[in-house]
Amino acid sequence: MGDVNDLQSYLDTFDSAAGYLDWAAFGPLSPAVRADTLADAEMLGSGRRSGIDLVSERSDEARGLLAQVLGCAVDEVVLQPSTTHGLQHAMQGLRGTVIVSAQEFPALRVTARRAQDARGVLSVREIEPVAGIVTADAVAEALDDDVTAVAVSLVDFRTGAVADVREIRERIGDRLLIVDAVQGFGVVDADWDAADVVCGNGYKWLRAGRGTGFARFSDRARERIEPVLSGISGMQGDATSVGVPAPLPTAAAYQVAPADHLAAGRLAAALREVVDAGIPAIAAELRARARAVMELADRYGVPVLTPRDRHAGIVTLQPAPHEAAPLAAALANQGVTVTARGTTIRVAPHVGTGADSFVLLGDALAEVAASRVIIDPAPASLALSEPGSADDAAISLEVVAPPAEAVEAASADDITR
Repeated sequence: MGDVNDLQSYLDTFDSAAGYLDWAAFGPLSPAVRADTLADAEMLGSGRRSGIDLVSERSDEARGLLAQVLGCAVDEVVLQPSTTHGLQHAMQGLRGTVIVSAQEFPALRVTARRAQDARGVLSVREIEPVAGIVTADAVAEALDDDVTAVAVSLVDFRTGAVADVREIRERIGDRLLIVDAVQGFGVVDADWDAADVVCGNGYKWLRAGRGTGFARFSDRARERIEPVLSGISGMQGDATSVGVPAPLPTAAAYQVAPADHLAAGRLAAALREVVDAGIPAIAAELRARARAVMELADRYGVPVLTPRDRHAGIVTLQPAPHEAAPLAAALANQGVTVTARGTTIRVAPHVGTGADSFVLLGDALAEVAASRVIIDPAPASLALSEPGSADDAAISLEVVAPPAEAVEAASADDITR
């Protein structure tokens, strides 16, 4: 586990442009990842067997680090091209009924439906939890004897709510718990032991780029999930084996083809950074950054959809419908990168997000707040009714500026590293 100095060293590796607050969509590659990628590519270009073999060992390195983070045996971990690839293996091999939120990210929801339609041995039961946030109570209400598994995101991509996987585990009993970890892996100090299947990817918070997916299948998961999509890399024997060899007894059974060793190298480099810094320390720092976003939103009167007691790095703002487009435009004009969906704006800082980014965010929020128009009943002396129309409601238009202390853009001193 890393100490304070390790965390500071990790923070110092963030070199993306000021205003980048979209880590939930894509994480710009870290310097270590970029350097290792170039070095591995040079070895693969050498034409020497020693260099090629050395790069191929990166897959085992990545799996070992994943097992360390997940607290499991290495043979329970398999590399995947993406989170969805891992979830496809899990869903296609399931039988019975799986509970999934109707508002889940498609990697879970659509993948489960595809498996239901493809094999006819799995039934999907969608639930509609309050605000789309999956809780243990919402899951428990949908349980019956037909349910064999529950699938949930560790961090909800819309609201940023963190699921209590331990409580869900306790409520579902012996049923399988499948967790999509992509929005929290490496930045949430999760109880991974509560899950039977964990699927994730390193291209967001780990800063490892795409192609760095992985999955963990526990012993119990491997007993109940058939490796339907198992390919040459997941079978016993080798290329000369006659017939259709049995799948491997390890998590390697849930793969189609050999891993991309360059991608594995990127993942290994990224994992080494978070392991050295310490995930609990990273998680605490990220929550502090997210709270800084919430405080700015509060200061300028923008409602926050994200639960304040269970969040990681995602903060979803829910401005009034008529302010959503102006706020998105103001953010873009200030050079702030976020994800805007409908009337919500998802802001996602990382632990290395500096004060300059928060200043830009504050400037955009202040701009919208300064032009906010509120329609209120007017005092009798200021009635704006049409002459002769006594039935018309008297109104006044008030341009509401931000509080005096917030007129100036947020300064670097407002943000605590």
